[in-house]
Amino acid sequence: MQVFGLYSHIRANRWRSGLLIVGLFLLVFAVAYAIALVIAAAGELEDAPFDVIAWAALDSLLFVAPGLVVGTATWVALSLAINARVVDAVTGARAISREDDPRLYRMLENLCISRGMPTPRLKIVQSDALNAFASGITQKQYAVTLTSGLVAALDDAEIEAVMAHELTHIRNEDVRLMMIAVVVVGVISFVGEIVFRSLRFGAIRGGRMGMGGGLGGARVGGRGGGGRGGGGGAAVIAILVAIAIVLVAWALSIGIKLALSRSREYLADAGAVELTKNPDAMISALLKIRGRADIERAPATVMEMCVENPRVGFTALLSTHPTIESRVEALVRNAGGRMPPPEALAPQPPPAELGDGSAPGEDASPRGPWG
Repeated sequence: MQVFGLYSHIRANRWRSGLLIVGLFLLVFAVAYAIALVIAAAGELEDAPFDVIAWAALDSLLFVAPGLVVGTATWVALSLAINARVVDAVTGARAISREDDPRLYRMLENLCISRGMPTPRLKIVQSDALNAFASGITQKQYAVTLTSGLVAALDDAEIEAVMAHELTHIRNEDVRLMMIAVVVVGVISFVGEIVFRSLRFGAIRGGRMGMGGGLGGARVGGRGGGGRGGGGGAAVIAILVAIAIVLVAWALSIGIKLALSRSREYLADAGAVELTKNPDAMISALLKIRGRADIERAPATVMEMCVENPRVGFTALLSTHPTIESRVEALVRNAGGRMPPPEALAPQPPPAELGDGSAPGEDASPRGPWG
C-alpha cells in the first residue's frame, strides 16, 4: 500500500506539473485581457459603452495571443533552465566534490546506490541555520544542498536521514513541481504589477476617465452626464473589471502553492526511513532543526523547498510544511520511531571546515542517531 501510494503521488505530481503550465497560460491570458481593458478604457473608447470596450479588448487580446504564447513559453523555458543558478546565487550555495568532503559525498552516493538513482550534486550554504533543500528540474540540475550549520549540529546518521529526505523529494518529483509553481507565481506577479503600474500611470495623467481623485470621484455619467451609453462610467467599470481579474489571478497564483499537498513532507520523511532504516535518526534530526531552520538570506520561494520552513502567526496559515511536531508524531506512530532523551539534542562539536580537503569524522567510531 505504501508503494502504491508513493507511485500514485509521483503520477499526481506529473499531472499537477502539466496543469500548472496550462493554468499559467490561462492566467497570463486573463491578465493580458485586463491590460487590454485598461488600454481600451483609457483610449479612444473612453466614452463607449462597456460592451464595446470589452469586445475591443478581446480583439486586442486575440491579436497579441501568438506573441503571448511565445513570450510566456520562452519565459518558462528560460526560468526552468537557469533556476539552479538563481537558487545558488540567492543562497550562496557552492558545490563540493568528493575531494572536498569524502564523508558527506560518500553518504549521498551510498544512498543513491541503494535507491538505484544517479547521484545529484552536493552543495553547501554557509549559514548557522539548520536546514537543507533539493533543487533542479532535470537530472543534470538536481542538487542536494545542506547548510554548514546543519552539518555541524547533526551527527552522521541524522545528516544521512536529511539527505535521504531530500533524495525522496527528487525521486517523487516534488522538486520539479515546486520549481514550476515558483515560475507560475513569478510570471503572474510580474504581469499583474504591469497592470497596476499602468493604472497608476493613468491616474497620474490627470483623469481622462475622472480618476484624478480616485475611482470614487470618477464620472459616472460621462461628459455632461450623457456620452454614448454610459460614457466615463463604462470606462470606470472596465477598469474595475480589470482590477478584479488581476486580483483573482494573483489569488489563484498564491493558491497554487497552497494546493501543493503537505503530504509531500510526510512522504519524504517516510522515504528517508525507507532508505536509511533508521526512523530515530529522522526524528532527532527534525527536533534539532526545529526553531533553528531560518536561512536569513534565502527568499520565501527557497525556504518552501527546505526540510523545514518556519512560519509564525498569521503566515502559518499559508505554510507549505506541516509542523515538526506532527511529522515527528507520524514517524513515532507509523514508522516505529522513538523520541530521544533531551540531552541527546545538544549541539554536536563543529567538524573541520568544509572544503579543506579533510574528511571530518572519517576515523571516528560510528555514532548512533542520538550522539
